[in-house]
Amino acid sequence: MKRYIFSSFKKVVGTLLVVLCWSCDEYVAVDQPNSQLTTEAVFEEVSTANAAMTGLYSKMRNNGLLSGSVTGASLYLGLYADELESFQVSGTNNFYNNTLVATESSVLTLWNQSYRQVYEANAIIEGVTNSVALPEATRKQLKGEALFVRAFIHLHLVNLFGDIPYVTTTDHNINRQVSRMPSTIVYEQIIADLEEAQQLLPETYVSAERVHPNRFAALALLARAYLYTGAYAEASNAASAVINSSFYVWEPDLNKVFLKGSTTTIWQFMPNATGANTAEGGLYIFVAGPPVVVGLRTDFVNAFATNDLRKSLWVKAVSNGSATWYHAFKYKQRIATASSLEYSIVLRLAEQYLIRAEARAKQGELSTAKEDLNVIRNTAGLPNTTAVTAVDIVADIMNQRRFELFTEFGQRFFDLKRTNQLDAVLTTSKPGWNTTDQHWPLPEVELTNNPNLNPQNEGY
Repeated sequence: MKRYIFSSFKKVVGTLLVVLCWSCDEYVAVDQPNSQLTTEAVFEEVSTANAAMTGLYSKMRNNGLLSGSVTGASLYLGLYADELESFQVSGTNNFYNNTLVATESSVLTLWNQSYRQVYEANAIIEGVTNSVALPEATRKQLKGEALFVRAFIHLHLVNLFGDIPYVTTTDHNINRQVSRMPSTIVYEQIIADLEEAQQLLPETYVSAERVHPNRFAALALLARAYLYTGAYAEASNAASAVINSSFYVWEPDLNKVFLKGSTTTIWQFMPNATGANTAEGGLYIFVAGPPVVVGLRTDFVNAFATNDLRKSLWVKAVSNGSATWYHAFKYKQRIATASSLEYSIVLRLAEQYLIRAEARAKQGELSTAKEDLNVIRNTAGLPNTTAVTAVDIVADIMNQRRFELFTEFGQRFFDLKRTNQLDAVLTTSKPGWNTTDQHWPLPEVELTNNPNLNPQNEGY
């Protein structure tokens, strides 16, 4: 298979979209559709159109940037920054050692999986737009969800690779020749997609389990995109819309935040079978040392305040009597249970408080910034912040983001990158760190097959 973007997508879109390769999924209670349906047939029926969208979520959960598995961004970026330590026995972990090269197979896989998922989102957008059979409400719902997904994936890609293509079509002839766009243009398109998505999506969830994004999920991601681009007033407003909505209630018990029914969950992935729990739980939790895959870095664990409840409730120590290792314990279930207790949470309310706090501080709204910050601190068992100046308040916010959002889809790395702190933090804590490591290399085979993607990122 040729490896330029989407070169493998010459078959009918319907086949790609509707082969639902997981079993026992409960995203939608419909019969599995015929895998040979054409594109037009997929978007003739509400059930098959919904199944196409659900199939995309299944793939995102299992593979790619948002997967909580061993090949997802949470693991790779936790190793790449300063959260996780590799216990790989054989070979070298290039993410942990910051020795990525342009031929890194894991980077190529993530690149391809991400753009395949973008392709499927575009196919859904085109399918529902051209459908004359679907009810208007279904068309708006599915287009809004697909725009949300397209924006989400590109938001991660632009933070990993810098300038990237923003792909908005399934046209193979266009996609095989795409060029990289400046990051500023990519962000403009991300924001445009999310603004349209939040207008199309309803406020209510499709189901009580919050596995399909609603309007507030789009606003939550929009708040992040605004924050990353320095649009602080807009970030504050978007986060406020989420915080002030009636769908989310602050949870004071940290042990309940990552349960499937948490009132602070904005969007999550359902497990792949009844009784299954999260990939994250299976990945991070170990019961004997040393860890097989990864553990939390000791210096990260030691950086928690002594009385921080997140250290006692979200971090677990495992000892063999002579050595101690630590693992993330946000998710408590390592194996299946009688019924699923935990879903993989992608967006949650705590981030919105931290976004609004930072955005308010940047605008000089210091008292309300501290109010938002103290919601996070107090829930963690910490006293109100003692910061006074805007600079000190933002520094405390960044510190709380570190301990609140660890192992959640690379947020630590993205925070260090957007605040220009990568070199200051990682040069001392990560042997082999170079300034050029702020970007991952574009896969060499992609540059060979599509020269329009050149130039390669500096340092590779």
